[in-house]
Amino acid sequence: MNAMYPQPDETIGALLRRGIAIPAHPLALTASRVLDERRQMALSRYYLAAGAGGLAVGVHTTQFAIRDEKVGLLRPVLELAAAGVREHADTASSAAPAIALIAGVCGKTRQAVCEAACARELGYHAGLLSLGALKDAAEAELVEHAQEVAREIPLFGFYLQPSVGGRLLSYDFWRRFAEIPNVIAIKVAPFNRYQTLDVVRAVAASSRWADIALYTGNDDTIVADLLAEYRIEIDGQVRRMRFAGGLLGHWACWTHVARQLLDRCHQLRDSATDCGHDMYQLLQLGHQVTDMNAAIFDAANRFRGCIPGIHEVLRRQGLLAGNWCLDPKEQLSPGQADEITRVCQSYPDLVDDQFIRENLGLWLT
Repeated sequence: MNAMYPQPDETIGALLRRGIAIPAHPLALTASRVLDERRQMALSRYYLAAGAGGLAVGVHTTQFAIRDEKVGLLRPVLELAAAGVREHADTASSAAPAIALIAGVCGKTRQAVCEAACARELGYHAGLLSLGALKDAAEAELVEHAQEVAREIPLFGFYLQPSVGGRLLSYDFWRRFAEIPNVIAIKVAPFNRYQTLDVVRAVAASSRWADIALYTGNDDTIVADLLAEYRIEIDGQVRRMRFAGGLLGHWACWTHVARQLLDRCHQLRDSATDCGHDMYQLLQLGHQVTDMNAAIFDAANRFRGCIPGIHEVLRRQGLLAGNWCLDPKEQLSPGQADEITRVCQSYPDLVDDQFIRENLGLWLT
């Protein structure tokens, strides 16, 4: 059976299980809403210089509309990010870790299989599988769909919250999904503790529990996810489950600080010494991160301004020329810009403006 599924790159699999920061890559546009290739490449350079261990491209943060026939930007943005990773590899030391390239894969089965084949052709290691186009399909159909896509590329599962295009998925679905032989990781992003636990329990109960890396996409509870350990008993054996890292829209900005935050969580989680005070400090920091996320993701307006919010931070830092989206109606919500200003002023240690100022000219060349 496994011969039917392309197997994950062993180095990338080990990297994902160890835990990395993966920003969800935005789309750089000009005022005319066409691709700004120079700034698109600058974003990739920023993420890699900031210490991201991977890039997720063609995902929700990149805007699903890049797939529209009249827009036609899916392949170009995938190509640019892959070129950025190659450039980074050429200039990095021989000891530098590999970079995981994750491509968003969307649509009904025929489209998703085509997107997966394109991503693999361009050197991507896994496809982040969105199920938003199959809202009315039975879960058995969703598993069959995932299996078809997995025959083209290793899978990075994706539990997307319903308020931004996802659907509710049961424990049973995730239990069956985890048995697909080349599932390499799952991004858990329902923004819901109960549904998050469904995925963790399902993976723990699967035969592949030690092979699949869990990644938080719960931007509202990043630090708590990264610090948590789940101890789940399966057939008399306790399996310890953790979120290895994050694949996050929130980490599309302030990425340098995000990487440092992930390192701190790893160090504390892996420490054998008494770490009560450090744990308290990090959980306190987690509330600040959630407050920042509420501003950029526009939680007050059911996330309507989440992509413009990310763009606005990057615009203020000089990485983007504007906060434009492909859809002119997709704009900051009233008062959202003031909220972004507030959190930046309230938590200056959680922004990376100085790091960007020091390097922006190089990234824009």
